[in-house]
Amino acid sequence: MGGRGALLVLEGCDKVGKSTQAKLLVEALNNFNIPAVGKSFPDRTSEIGKLLNKFLKKEVELPLEAAHLLFSANRWEFKQYIIKTLMEGTTLVVDRYAYSGAAYTAAATDKSLAWCQEADRGLPSPDLVAFFRINDRVKKLDTWDGERYDNVLFQEKVSFNFDRLNDGTWKIIDSKQDIYTIHKELLNISVDTVRNVTNRTIGQL
Repeated sequence: MGGRGALLVLEGCDKVGKSTQAKLLVEALNNFNIPAVGKSFPDRTSEIGKLLNKFLKKEVELPLEAAHLLFSANRWEFKQYIIKTLMEGTTLVVDRYAYSGAAYTAAATDKSLAWCQEADRGLPSPDLVAFFRINDRVKKLDTWDGERYDNVLFQEKVSFNFDRLNDGTWKIIDSKQDIYTIHKELLNISVDTVRNVTNRTIGQL
């Protein structure tokens, strides 16, 4: 196709199908001869990511504000990777990004969403944010991983914060639909996005 790739971000609460859809989307885009790779945040492989992994697994305690800045720092670690990937013509499908950072910290602390967003100012801006809206299925799940934020009431606060963060450009995904219906919808939106941004400069948050 030529031109740059697109930054496609999948956001939402835990257990709404983002990771599954991210994998399906990367595979489908490549099958359409659109080079694509996946990325998840937090990236638990870096030194910062390893500390965050311990924090999420409740193996270490950190002030919540400090943890928030570490989550942001984890994204900053990969800023150049994101830009390089896009400029090489590869689309990047990201499972969680800066919006999760703001939504979760605001739910866990008394900090405003504006404060929570500030640390990510200057990171590459998504070309698409697909938001997986919470639904009743989440409340019935017994597949929680036992991590720090695996709590239904907490996740409902997070969902409320996501709604407040939505600037009107997000694509809302009804996660009550079956996996392949969601996949088809997300793939169509993503292909259109890739085609529309190929000659655009990469924006900033």
